[in-house]
Amino acid sequence: MPEGSTRKVPRKAERGEALPATASAPTPAMPIFRVFVPFACGYYLSYLYRTINAVISPDLVRDLALDAGQLGLLTSTYFLAFGLFQLPLGILLDRFGPRRVDAALLAVAGLGALVFALSRDFAGLVLARALIGFGVSAALMASIKAFTLWFALSRLASLNGWVMAIGGLGALSASVPVEAALRFTDWRGVFEVLAALTLLAAGAILYLVPERAAPAGGERLGAMLRGVAGIFGDAGFWRIAVICMAVQATFLSVAGLWVGPWLYDVAALPRGTVATYLLVFAVAMTAGFAFFGTAADRLESAGWGAERLFVLGAAVSTAGLALVALGVTRAALAIWIVVYFSSPAGALSYAILSRRYPSAQGGRVNTALNFLVFAAAFAAQWGIGAIVNLWPAADGVYPLAAFRAAFGACVALEVAALAWWLAPRRAATRRRGD
Repeated sequence: MPEGSTRKVPRKAERGEALPATASAPTPAMPIFRVFVPFACGYYLSYLYRTINAVISPDLVRDLALDAGQLGLLTSTYFLAFGLFQLPLGILLDRFGPRRVDAALLAVAGLGALVFALSRDFAGLVLARALIGFGVSAALMASIKAFTLWFALSRLASLNGWVMAIGGLGALSASVPVEAALRFTDWRGVFEVLAALTLLAAGAILYLVPERAAPAGGERLGAMLRGVAGIFGDAGFWRIAVICMAVQATFLSVAGLWVGPWLYDVAALPRGTVATYLLVFAVAMTAGFAFFGTAADRLESAGWGAERLFVLGAAVSTAGLALVALGVTRAALAIWIVVYFSSPAGALSYAILSRRYPSAQGGRVNTALNFLVFAAAFAAQWGIGAIVNLWPAADGVYPLAAFRAAFGACVALEVAALAWWLAPRRAATRRRGD
């Protein structure tokens, strides 16, 4: 539909169902190539930015003389800027649609990457990292919103899983490929290339994705704000959000930075091996996104809810990180693979909540969840650095005890969140028993 058109969106589109193939409707393949692919490219870059510091952290520490606390703050600024914009982002997505919002924000991310490449001090890098986090803050939420407008809701978990799998490819690119690029240039040169790619992705979304009016386009701002308040007042929302805040935020903070220092300092691996490990972990994460998204849709049709699969993945991820926190290093590769494969089950939360609320609220409910998750990820990533920094570093290497304490605190929060989720179920079981 052209911009500015007053023609109403068909009811099937409002419900997120596929439109019939007519002369004015998209062909079956068109949404894949002109909707899914451009938005997936944006999310790919978002995840690359999120995890790249795990590889370049030694360079940042060397060039800027950073300690663990400063490294954690620098990297977690991405999550802070990302999270703080989620609530207004949900309103923008529901009011103006994902195409224009995501394209504009990705242009800001490209600017942030350029500032990162040119910055010469810690403050400049923090500002640049914040611009990047702000700029990619819509990458996933805009994708999910676009999917609810262009595809049937029955395909949502699978589409979400596959776009997140492409995000996993971004994490994969931030491992061995970045390490290889550092042989020809420095981290500044890498970010100059990323700046150009991000601006290209913004242009692709703006010029390739067709415009489609958002169902909430005519909703007043006051009503939209009341809708946000209603989401935060919904006990069903918090049932999912608490686990995401603990488990997903921990995984984001560890995978985005601290797994790298752990491999360097605790496992005592050389830089090339660390990059290889991170590549393997990224493959495991990508497979996890694809597996859980596809499995959820199939199990849902068989009567086994996506929420159970979501909690099962969270429990396995927690158990794996608990082994790391206990100081198990002999089977480190296998343990981390389990953590990376199981943690993407948290992505099911977006499909679970999208089905719970009307399509017109899709942007707000998912960004409300994202706000909580990324605010928690900022606190976790910075907090891990602050805890690690309590132990003195010997030649830049922190001891096992530092990581045990930091990761152990995260595991304790994850266990508490899972116990909180189980409490209502146990109470309901006792009532049925009575």
